[in-house]
Amino acid sequence: MSKAFASQADLVEKKISFDKLSDNAYAYTAEGDPNSGIIVGDDAVMVIDTQATPVMAADVVRRIREVTDKPIKYVVLSHYHAVRVLGASAYGAQQIIASQDTYDLIVERGEQDKASEIGRFPRLFNAVESVPPGMTWPTMTFNGKMTIWLGKLEVQLLQLGRGHTKGDTVAWLPQQKILFSGDLVEYDATPYAGDAYFEDWPTTLDAIAALAPEKLVPGRGASLQTPAQVQAGLEGTRAFVSELFEQVRAGAAAGKGLGDVYRETLAALRPRYGQWVIFDHCMPFDVTRAYDEATKFPDPRIWTAERDLEMWRSLEGH
Repeated sequence: MSKAFASQADLVEKKISFDKLSDNAYAYTAEGDPNSGIIVGDDAVMVIDTQATPVMAADVVRRIREVTDKPIKYVVLSHYHAVRVLGASAYGAQQIIASQDTYDLIVERGEQDKASEIGRFPRLFNAVESVPPGMTWPTMTFNGKMTIWLGKLEVQLLQLGRGHTKGDTVAWLPQQKILFSGDLVEYDATPYAGDAYFEDWPTTLDAIAALAPEKLVPGRGASLQTPAQVQAGLEGTRAFVSELFEQVRAGAAAGKGLGDVYRETLAALRPRYGQWVIFDHCMPFDVTRAYDEATKFPDPRIWTAERDLEMWRSLEGH
């Protein structure tokens, strides 16, 4: 009998924090659940990553209304994963912005990813019936860089490289040195890498570090409010991604099968990272993707609900 997805047994509600990083920037975090970022400009509000359902997004809106009554004009999708985007309708935004790469991924695999994620993460899709039918479609896309002015506040939307997905976007406040990283950076939380580019991810983290952010809102984990904390978040993410890929690549090069490589990698990484949230959930997906990249699939294969279960049974079945 296969054990259930680690996340399916995770039913404990998380304590939500709403941290003020500056007069313009806030972090909505929940003990390792997906984060949202909020930028309050002179004339409008921007939200980065929407939560998984409109009902869950309503709590973000409630927090925003505690600090400003300005209209929520922009929603930015840091990448395409359902747990980040399906709450978009709750904000009533004029524009939903994503990289063209993210738009292309929604076209290619959005429906399958939505079904896959809802099956994996029931608690994270609270009131899933509130999600409108179909996909969350960006209304505006860009390649590489887009600058938006919220009055006199400059917001740069940047593609600094592939990592968590090929479409990853960060939001950067250059005047205040505050960065919203999406899932390119995690803090005391296991990076999900089922759709990742392991070879590229460390270089993309270098590009983030080169901006010298003084505060950073990661995809998961507490907001990082000092340069030392930012460095710790970058280094922790880099170490996990690099160590996992090196372990998997060595096993694949030795001709070992995925099952053996998975068990060896799990044993190698658990002592350092096993206490990070969603470690047991992420590792089968992460190792499977790393093995693919190390062997014959340079680009991530589409996860479906059926493929999820097949993979889980083969690696975690008893």
